[in-house]
Amino acid sequence: MKKLILSISILLVLILGACNSEATDTKESETKDEPTTITYQSEEGAVEVPADPKRVVVLSTYAGNVASLDVNLVGVDSWSKSNPGYDSYLADVEEVSEENLEKIIELDPDLIIGASTTQNLEKIKEIAPTVTFTYGKVDYLTQHLEIGKLLNKEKEAQAWIDDFKERSSVAGEEIKAVIGEDATVSVIENFDKQLYVFGDNWGRGTEVIYQAMGLNMPEKVKEMALDAGYYALSLEVLPEYAGDYMIFSKVADQDNSFQETDVYKNIPAVQNGKLFEANAEEFYFNDPISLDYQLEFFKESFLNSK
Repeated sequence: MKKLILSISILLVLILGACNSEATDTKESETKDEPTTITYQSEEGAVEVPADPKRVVVLSTYAGNVASLDVNLVGVDSWSKSNPGYDSYLADVEEVSEENLEKIIELDPDLIIGASTTQNLEKIKEIAPTVTFTYGKVDYLTQHLEIGKLLNKEKEAQAWIDDFKERSSVAGEEIKAVIGEDATVSVIENFDKQLYVFGDNWGRGTEVIYQAMGLNMPEKVKEMALDAGYYALSLEVLPEYAGDYMIFSKVADQDNSFQETDVYKNIPAVQNGKLFEANAEEFYFNDPISLDYQLEFFKESFLNSK
């Protein structure tokens, strides 16, 4: 009997050992099968990038796209760093620039993202795998999807896109029911003593207003700003570009004294309480973080306008 028990015990030990060995082998096999790099087809051709980037530097525009996909940032451009909408994402992230290569090197990035116009690109490419995008080459949703592909998070990017399209479409219909199907909306900004109006793809909430929600652009704005993205104009002609509703992307520390002029005060949207002021620093970009904020801003502003 003792011999039988002993034999069974030895058999169990051997079986358990084999199972553990198989599990270990399987785990090691799975680990070995996981790629450490992927190939991203950039505008400049194929670039080998980390499959799971841990230390990303963004030199222009796209910090919000990266942050929204829960990828760790170690350095971003000054415009992104000054956006209060990014505060919770960039609290411990360093400010960098394309001129200060030493700072970028110090951050030891494993991936760098920039614009096609970024300076010192050849030197920057020596620091880490570098991918650039041409602003406006693709629409804002496709841009986010491309960044998702670059970061090996295409599914997550597509999921947000699908959800945003649904939410913004519903919001557009709700807003049209309040302001009227034919109402027009213009977006203005004052920067460095110059007034601008914007088309449908230059941040400032224009993608949400015109593309996602389908609100109407004044004909004069369409004529002058749609193709270029923006148009500089004088205060005297601003009324010609004013829609039934106006969004003022306001830079607080700029000279906004034009708001005290009769020309401005007599614009019907201003007189009728159909002007909505937004913080320009939160309106510059068109990434998921910014777009979600802008969508909520517009819903609250338009739906409470009557």
